[in-house]
Amino acid sequence: MRGFLFDENLPRVSSLQTRLPVTHASDLGSRPTDSQLWTHAQQNDLAIVTKDADFSQRIVLRAPPPRVVHLRVGNMRRRDFAAWLEHIWPRIDSMIATHKLVNVYRDRIEAVK
Repeated sequence: MRGFLFDENLPRVSSLQTRLPVTHASDLGSRPTDSQLWTHAQQNDLAIVTKDADFSQRIVLRAPPPRVVHLRVGNMRRRDFAAWLEHIWPRIDSMIATHKLVNVYRDRIEAVK
């Protein structure tokens, strides 16, 4: 895996410290479709980070790449979301290396191989 692709339903979190580069969907043009994001992630060996359940469903039916981090946390203020994500990111980062799907809830993280 070479990096992360944040879906457009997530804000940019500029303070997030990651070991790999982060691309935001908006960097790919105006409102890319889920299929375009999936293809871009496959072609560039990126893990998709999203709140969209469609990617979780797609990854269960297909082998990676891409891998998916599904943030199942509901709505948060941007500042609260950034702080929460920064706090849990090291656990996400370590799990996505060995799992095709990482489901992240406010109170727990579950991973699927």
